[in-house]
Amino acid sequence: MNALSEPLLEVEAAAALLTPQVIRAARARAAREQGSVCAALQDELSLSPELLLQALGRRMHLEVLDSVALSAMAPAFDAIGYADAARRGCLALREHGALVVVVSDPFDEALQVWCAERLAAPHMLRLAAADDIAAFLSRHEESMRAIDTALPARDNVQARSGELEDLSIRSIGEGTSVVVKLVHSTLYDALKSGVSDIHVESNLHGLVIKYRLDGTLTQVGSIEGRELAEQVLSRLKVMSELDIAERRVPQDGRFRVKALGREIDFRVSIMPSIHGEDAVVRVLDKQSLADQVSGLRLDVLGFDEATLAAFRRRSRDPYGLLLVTGPTGSGKTTTLYAALSEINHGHDKIITIEDPVEYQLHGVLQIPVNEKKGLTFARGLRSILRHDPDRIMVGEIRDPETAQIAIQAALTGHLVLSTVHANNVFDVIGRFTHMDVDPYSFVSALTAVLAQRLVRINCAHCSEAVSVSSASLREALIDPARTEGRVLKAGRGCGKCRGTGFKGRRAVGELLVLDDALRELIVARAPVRQIKEAAQRNGTRFLRDAALELFLDGLTTLDEVNRVTLVS
Repeated sequence: MNALSEPLLEVEAAAALLTPQVIRAARARAAREQGSVCAALQDELSLSPELLLQALGRRMHLEVLDSVALSAMAPAFDAIGYADAARRGCLALREHGALVVVVSDPFDEALQVWCAERLAAPHMLRLAAADDIAAFLSRHEESMRAIDTALPARDNVQARSGELEDLSIRSIGEGTSVVVKLVHSTLYDALKSGVSDIHVESNLHGLVIKYRLDGTLTQVGSIEGRELAEQVLSRLKVMSELDIAERRVPQDGRFRVKALGREIDFRVSIMPSIHGEDAVVRVLDKQSLADQVSGLRLDVLGFDEATLAAFRRRSRDPYGLLLVTGPTGSGKTTTLYAALSEINHGHDKIITIEDPVEYQLHGVLQIPVNEKKGLTFARGLRSILRHDPDRIMVGEIRDPETAQIAIQAALTGHLVLSTVHANNVFDVIGRFTHMDVDPYSFVSALTAVLAQRLVRINCAHCSEAVSVSSASLREALIDPARTEGRVLKAGRGCGKCRGTGFKGRRAVGELLVLDDALRELIVARAPVRQIKEAAQRNGTRFLRDAALELFLDGLTTLDEVNRVTLVS
């Protein structure tokens, strides 16, 4: 018997238990206790909700849809509105033009009668888990909710009353346009969901709306019709005080609203495309970030204990150059702020120069780069050295001049923390070499390099044990023996995680701590393979190994590990 047949036999066995007598008894119990028939059956037969649903589908000849099947179908909110669907726990969907009604309780006859009267059209009935229905509704919520008002504002513009208006969620009245409702509801949903960016992408038929949540893009809605799509983009331009007539060149703007009890900035980038224009709206919730950084420490970021302890020691050195590397959005700045928060005890002068200042730290002098006024990283860093600092944070080293000044500052008794764009700790060496810095001065100043990535973590509410095939493990260069005795998990998708199966992220790191042997190899321009071998002997743990440990501990999936790190 193969493994695939076992679940089918289990469903058939459970369906065989659903005799007419058992169902009648469950109906009677539900009537007495004023509960649901499904709950009575689940209690009586000791079946899991998932198995009971599959058994009911088999017994009643109804197709059971999982979260993947639901996602492939289009909502029909014109047939059953979002509010009614959320209140009654049902869905109206369209599949190849046919109308489908999805419920979680096939015994809820009142609901089925209500749907039939509401639709007044032929439809098919199907089953799905209540959590999967909730997750589907959650993914489409932003198009059915709305913000009361939104106030376009520059940094120095206020409402006529002298204050920014509060934005509150409510039903839009008849006088509110569809465009305003859609734009404002999208902004509200983004704030509520904690997304970092909203992508509004033009295509041949209209617009697609995507959220960047936990570092990945997820489509949350679409707009049919080119005319309506252009109106949505014009609305964003008006809010950002951009030129609505200009569609041939990129434009950048921003607006501010007061929502959820605080002021929130949105930064807007408009880009022309072959189908019209695309927009990316960056959510800049500075107060939320300030609340996070107030309790931010290195040990809450998720690094393994060895990496955490070694990086923490280097961040407390009296002098030297400490670098954090990784692609955009990998949490480099957050790691540096966590390190600064730990060493900010009030006895040292700490100065940062950033582009832009993302977090506000109490007791730290923070300088924003202003290239239009001539304040670059290099020029600002020179001035900082005359301001008697003990610790310096440079937002990014991206040119030879800044690199030279940072190295000299580290060699003259300052601790310099900075970021640099590279794929791993060994690529950082090549980046500085290409900046024509003196190798001996560079390695003399450099104390450690941390490369990091952010890995999405399985949703705690819907993660469940899964099996991963030996072929998949070997393809990822993992010995299947390493999974023995381990419980591998994956999120099924629920309303809490918007159906993605992931909720939150953790940092994984690759830390290279320099010693004399490594410094000699770098100065001698030894091959990277030789430097890697020496680093491993010195205790360096590679990024993929750190990410795989999360997978083996059941905290993430193999697909997520492969998405974030290279198979090598």
